[in-house]
Amino acid sequence: MKILKLLFRLGQLNTSDLAQRVGGNYTSTLKHLELLEREKLIEQRVSGRTRFFRFANSPKAQATMKLLEEWENLERKHS
Repeated sequence: MKILKLLFRLGQLNTSDLAQRVGGNYTSTLKHLELLEREKLIEQRVSGRTRFFRFANSPKAQATMKLLEEWENLERKHS
């Protein structure tokens, strides 16, 4: 969820930035990203040796983004 929330808020991040922001190491974060990619929630773009991840353009990803939007709205109302 931390990865999905970051991508929702920031749009696109590379693996190292995501690992740092979620407090994980590169390898474990990459495994989570690969799982999310297999599930068609996110997609990657490679630039040189850097992988950038963002939400995919799939029905599952769109539904997840709607859920995250509602979650953010509820957090704003209760803070």
